[in-house]
Amino acid sequence: MPRDYYEVLGVDRAATASDVKKAYKTQAKQHHPDLNPNDPEAEVRFKEAAEAYDVLSNDEKRRIYDQFGHEGLQGRGMGPDMNYGNVQDIFESLFGGGFADMFGGGRGRRAGPRAGADLEVPIQITFMEAAHGTTQKIAIPRRVRCTGCEGDGLKAGSHPKECTTCGGAGQVISAQGFLRIRTTCPSCRGQGKLVDPADRCTVCAGAGRVKETTELEIRIPAGSHRGLQIRHTGAGEAGDPGAPPGDLYVTLDVKPHELFKREGADVYVTIRVPYTVMALGGDIHVPTVHGEQELAVKSATASGYVHVLRGRGVDQLQRRGTRGDQHVRLVVDVPKKLSEEEEKLLRQLAEVQGTGVQEKGFWKNLFDKLTG
Repeated sequence: MPRDYYEVLGVDRAATASDVKKAYKTQAKQHHPDLNPNDPEAEVRFKEAAEAYDVLSNDEKRRIYDQFGHEGLQGRGMGPDMNYGNVQDIFESLFGGGFADMFGGGRGRRAGPRAGADLEVPIQITFMEAAHGTTQKIAIPRRVRCTGCEGDGLKAGSHPKECTTCGGAGQVISAQGFLRIRTTCPSCRGQGKLVDPADRCTVCAGAGRVKETTELEIRIPAGSHRGLQIRHTGAGEAGDPGAPPGDLYVTLDVKPHELFKREGADVYVTIRVPYTVMALGGDIHVPTVHGEQELAVKSATASGYVHVLRGRGVDQLQRRGTRGDQHVRLVVDVPKKLSEEEEKLLRQLAEVQGTGVQEKGFWKNLFDKLTG
């Protein structure tokens, strides 16, 4: 089980964004692998600090983590993916890419083909589709690998040339006093190679990618919820030649239901029951997300009583094969209009119980007096 993120950064739960940032910078500098070459645990602590900062510096992730913990983030597709490249992205966003070289390191990310960009697409589904699962076809506009050049951006028989600025390294190092700052090569933009304009593919103009709208079928599992992200590996945009494509993240928005409410895997519903059934007992049919179910109401049931139907909620994503419960709240159904016979019987009941009720026609007579 991962450590508490607040404990990792050494801040309390009321810490401001500035406090979180300051604490991360302290931890990151202390545990950076380039500064701890003989400590095999340094990289673990370095990644752990980056993971904590990634969550606590993001308002939405922090809200979910505070409420549901690590499992809440995982269930919404926001769990950590802290490979070294991701950690360096976070680190360099605060310190800049030349930090390691200042200390004679140079463990920064190697130049090379870049992976494709990730895509995020929001879709809306109904309450019942989320409960039972469904499939949905969506159109994804994205850049895919050019078939004319297989993604290398070159005409047939052409070859790129080594960048003379960086010597094919993709990075250049500039000296500022005793400091060495490593940056992306401005000529080849980190590729290490250059292509003459005349050698570029005529289909994609040398980009190696072309725009395309692809129709994908998205499978939405039973028990899905609002905010859940479904990841489709490799369904994002094409990367550089030799690099993998990005991923597609489908974010769900679930429409509210007119009858059912939901908290996690549990479902809540309020049912109006005739007074006679609440008082004398009887069988009623109640709706569930899995169809109607007969429910025996005991005599003398108080209005507001909650009956729990075990296993009649929605599937639990983290525990396949198990469901939540349905909570049925029973309230007395007070009729808006009574027949003469119903009113007569109720007045007889009130008389037997000694209950003072409004006289028949009282409000009508009063209204006639005021308006007459």
